[in-house]
Amino acid sequence: MTAATAARIVVLGSTNMDLVAYTSTAPARGETVTGRSFVTVPGGKGANQAIAAARAGGSVSMIGAVGEDDFGSRLRATLAESGVATGALRTVPGPSGTAHIVVDDAGENAIVVVPGANGTVTALAEGDEDVIAAAGALLLQLELPMEAVLAGAGAARRHGVRTILTPAPAQPLPPELLAVTDLLVPNEHEAATLTGKDDAWAAAPVLLESVPEAVITLGAEGSLYAARGQEPLLVPARKTRAVDTTAAGDTFVGALSVALGEGVPMPRALAWASAASALSVAEQGASSSMPERSRIEALAATAP
Repeated sequence: MTAATAARIVVLGSTNMDLVAYTSTAPARGETVTGRSFVTVPGGKGANQAIAAARAGGSVSMIGAVGEDDFGSRLRATLAESGVATGALRTVPGPSGTAHIVVDDAGENAIVVVPGANGTVTALAEGDEDVIAAAGALLLQLELPMEAVLAGAGAARRHGVRTILTPAPAQPLPPELLAVTDLLVPNEHEAATLTGKDDAWAAAPVLLESVPEAVITLGAEGSLYAARGQEPLLVPARKTRAVDTTAAGDTFVGALSVALGEGVPMPRALAWASAASALSVAEQGASSSMPERSRIEALAATAP
């Protein structure tokens, strides 16, 4: 996949420091288990998607907030080192956001997010709308207050910028947000929360009552694409041994936004994003596991 110009992407979203404990089996309620290792890794769904898109070849800007602590300095530095523009990333009094993550030997995870500085982002700051207007796509998630998400989506719609929404953490969405969402990318659990349908094939047509396009990510089963007036399309996942699935969905969305921004048709874009996601789950960590474009292209060029 060769691009004449880089896809221009803005991410309005969270930045968190991920505090990750690895253990053979995750503890049940009231249980204590012994962990194997512990790491701190820059993350947050917004920062993850920004880093994934930048490493996949996009020209990416980040809108959000970090705290006046060591975590905030490290989060900003990691974004910048990954090629993400941080001019619209605010620094506010108090702590940065944190995510407390347990990863078991199957690569599955459980996460508690403490918003910190992210909770202060309740509106667009001066200049943010100009940053959005200059992009081809705006990536949104739900780790910021809903007021900010609505403001960003509204700005994108006013300027004809494609809005790609990851509805996570899972929650019911206001109709006014769905009305200005171009592409919705939930996982199976999030799709079920939004539709009441546990089966992705049943959930997809319900999602299309509110948005024109949706991609439901299905983990090891791949992704299901649905658009109004078209037959649903299932794109298989790349086979890989999962070590840590923490950033799989964010890597997928970041890479997908780059491919679409370069004009790649949706079926090929989904296959390319699947290759990026497969590479990310084969390594530990969130932002630290996201692949560079050359690795994505090499895997995507091989037979599934």
